[in-house]
Amino acid sequence: MAGKIESYLGFCLRARKIALGSGSVDMLKKGVKLLIVCSTASENTFKLAIKFKNRFSCPLMVCNVGLENAVHKQGCKIAAVRDGELARAIISNADGDYELYTER
Repeated sequence: MAGKIESYLGFCLRARKIALGSGSVDMLKKGVKLLIVCSTASENTFKLAIKFKNRFSCPLMVCNVGLENAVHKQGCKIAAVRDGELARAIISNADGDYELYTER
């Protein structure tokens, strides 16, 4: 059974308010409210996610259960949510599977 965050990501997909993959996130100029990166992503992808986080001044979440399963796209390691209400809902329902990234 899918959790609340997976449901919210499904809403983002249906509303076309999410960009999947580093290429499509890099094409965005503004409007990113939340970035999600998979915990299985490479070190370079994490660096890219932090770069995007600084560019868009938005929170970054780490998905510990496999982002590609949540967004139904094989090989997807990074996603950008572009809807403010859905981003707030995802952040407020963060649990052990999804956690906010904090700088070390």
